[in-house]
Amino acid sequence: MTLSELKKSILADGVIDEAEVKQLRQVLYDDGKIDKEEAEFLFELNDAVSGKENHSSWETLFIEAITSFLLEDETSPGEIDEEEANWLLDKIKGDGQVDGIEKALLVNLKKKSKNFPKMLDL
Repeated sequence: MTLSELKKSILADGVIDEAEVKQLRQVLYDDGKIDKEEAEFLFELNDAVSGKENHSSWETLFIEAITSFLLEDETSPGEIDEEEANWLLDKIKGDGQVDGIEKALLVNLKKKSKNFPKMLDL
């Protein structure tokens, strides 16, 4: 199943349930890592379901996957470099609001990263 097929299927009812989170986890971690396309896909999904009654495992998956994408890369392992910080800020502000999951993501990144760019202190 492609990411766009998965997105269409998940957004059919507008919320992300536990079975869909398991399906997402399987597809996203199939190759063992989260790439930029997958990270952007997760932000698109999150923007689409923000404020809905999503299963709690959605927040866990979102935070784990984006943290992995930013901190487990070859360019700046364990850190958020300037390019990543700009990308993240753009994604978070993309829908005009910082929702609870995005705030939790920032808290997690602040805790796990060796550095935390000032621009991300929202």
